[in-house]
Amino acid sequence: MHYVLAKIKGNGKKKIFKLLSDKTLFDIEVIAPGMCVDYSTDHNLDEDSWFKIEQFSSKQFCIDLLKVDFVPAEYDELTRSQFTKISYLCAIQDGDYYFQKVTPSLFLSRKMIAFGEVAQLEQTDNRLVVNSQPDAVYLKQSDTLVFKNLATISSIFKGIDELYKEATDEEVVKFLEMPFVEAQNGFDKSKVSKPNRKRVALALDTLASMSEEDRGLMLGYVESYCSARLKFDQDLQAVQVSSDEELKFLLYGVEQRFYTTPFGKEKRLANSVQLIGGNGAG
Repeated sequence: MHYVLAKIKGNGKKKIFKLLSDKTLFDIEVIAPGMCVDYSTDHNLDEDSWFKIEQFSSKQFCIDLLKVDFVPAEYDELTRSQFTKISYLCAIQDGDYYFQKVTPSLFLSRKMIAFGEVAQLEQTDNRLVVNSQPDAVYLKQSDTLVFKNLATISSIFKGIDELYKEATDEEVVKFLEMPFVEAQNGFDKSKVSKPNRKRVALALDTLASMSEEDRGLMLGYVESYCSARLKFDQDLQAVQVSSDEELKFLLYGVEQRFYTTPFGKEKRLANSVQLIGGNGAG
């Protein structure tokens, strides 16, 4: 049997109520493993792709609803007075959990013309719009949460925004003081943007796994693609960075985002990356 639950705002002990029984809100999503990528702040999803977090029930930000078996009798029916307090919907369909964040703009209370056998004027009263696609789906059998946008679901799964990993001031300073970075014109940690702080955190992890030889090759790689955007100090074997934009391109280089097309030999920047297996050895 399918159920729709509603989580409400407020300070009461009970926060989750039954809204509908034997009803489905969303088309059943067939989400194949190949459609999912591990969550990364720097990855831009393709239209038919999803981010995933595996072993979700073990995460601190997993909600209690997903950690136990669902027993309908344990949930009271939502009352009319609580409708406008709904913060999110959860549709339980074929054992999986479909989530939709509810915002004030999704509540409708207006006159509408309905077209049936004849046109009729209707006065809607506290109607809630269901989106065509859920904001997140918890796949119970594989214990995996899939979603499109982390910011959208951060109010459902409290604390999940910790995945927005940003470099601390100390980590930014550590990167800017690396031998291959030459900060100039007063560029320091205070001028590093939030997106670049995320890229710095990623770059530090990448550099930690690089050999000294690979770091040296990395600098030549960046120069080959960014000579028009970045200045290189050949004596110091360093990249001069005097703006947040220049830092961004250096960070893209550390992550090996630049590539040349095999046909046409165009130099390009990969907007996002996804591992497809293998180590690249030919």
